[in-house]
Formats: sequence, structure tokens, C-alpha cells
Amino acid sequence: MPSKPAAGIRQARKEMGNMDVADKFSEGVESWETVIFLYNSALKEVGTKLEILNDEFRHIHNYNPIEYIKSRIKTAESIVKKLKRNHYESTIENMVNHVNDIAGIRLVCSFTSDIYRLAEMIGRQNDLTVVSVKDYIKNPKDSGYKSYHMLVTVPIFLTDRVIDTKVEIQIRTIAMDFWASLEHKIYYKFEGDAPEYISRDLRECAGIVSMLDAKMLSLNEAILQAREEQKDS
Repeated sequence: MPSKPAAGIRQARKEMGNMDVADKFSEGVESWETVIFLYNSALKEVGTKLEILNDEFRHIHNYNPIEYIKSRIKTAESIVKKLKRNHYESTIENMVNHVNDIAGIRLVCSFTSDIYRLAEMIGRQNDLTVVSVKDYIKNPKDSGYKSYHMLVTVPIFLTDRVIDTKVEIQIRTIAMDFWASLEHKIYYKFEGDAPEYISRDLRECAGIVSMLDAKMLSLNEAILQAREEQKDS
């Protein structure tokens, strides 16, 4: 008997596999496999750019703002669930137009100052187009979630055409990433309907994370200042 995840993926492909993709994405891209190929290619393009930026920063400033990079393609089952949750039919056209986080890259930094520095560097990339920005650090979600989200498009050069493909970039500190990972696991267990006391405790932990980030940033700035004073003495 097939496993539940495998069956879910096959059902998702069945629901979306025979639909035409939106014209503004590309003509002639009509299969699930082709769309996922494009998103995987976009992840490779953006991932390489970010690694180069990090290497350049380390070479010039002897400091790497990115602790680590994670990337993923949203599963077929998750895409279908998101479409249904937002009252869209499960078609490739809706998938491309209304699910912006199919291809996702997460940058994890040590300090909040690194987040905005990286966002600025990404925004200056000539062949990346920033479609939208959501700053959940200055404006956290009600749950306490904090992260900096950028939706970008990157041109994918095929043999017969160029296709601009969306990638969501999330930038957060190690502490924010720890909190977000824990929140995801908890809400997954409760299927998005966790008891109020758990939500309350998560919001309290989010406040602790914010204080920790602020303290670590302050400590790092004090260390840098002390080093400069030693050089001048």
C-alpha cells in the first residue's frame, strides 16, 4: 500500500498536471515537472549569488554575515493545501500566480544588523527584481513571528526563451530561526489550532528572543569598538 505522503503528491500532480500555466509566467510550460524544474533552477541561481556575496564580504571585511543557508521547494501536497485554504482551484496557473513561496531560501545571520545589510546587498543585484518586501522584524506577526521576507524574480535562461521565476528569501537571526522552527513544529502537531496557553507562551518566548538579539548586537558592537580602540592605542 502506498504511503500517505506519496499518495498526496500523486493526487496533487493529478490535480495540477494537466492545466496550462499562466501566460505571464511562460507560454508552453504546462507540466508539473517543467514548473518544478524552473523553481529548482531559480533556487540554484539565487543560492549561488548569495554564496558569492558572503564570500566577497568575508574576503573584503574578514567577516561573513551569513551563518548558513537553507533552501527548499514546497511539496505538491503543501501547494494544494495552500491553494484550497485560500479558496483557489488546484491548477498550475493558480499555483504560479498565487503561491509565492514555492521556491524558498532562508538566510540565517548572527545579528539583526546583518539582516538589513544583506537585504540591501540583494536589492542591488542587477539581475534580481525585488517584487515585494515584508518586514516582520519591525512589524512582527501577532504570534510573535519575526523575519525579513523578500520576494524576488530571477531570469532562467532556457534554450528557446527566458523565464522570470519567483523565489522567496527569508532573512533572520539564529534566535529568530530557532523560535520559528519551534513554532512550526508545535502548530503542525495541533494542525494550526494550538491551545491558547501555548500561543501565549510562544509570544512570551518571542519577546525573550528579541531581547537576546538586542543584547547580542550590543555586545558585538562593544567588541568591535574595543578592537578599534586597541588599534588606535
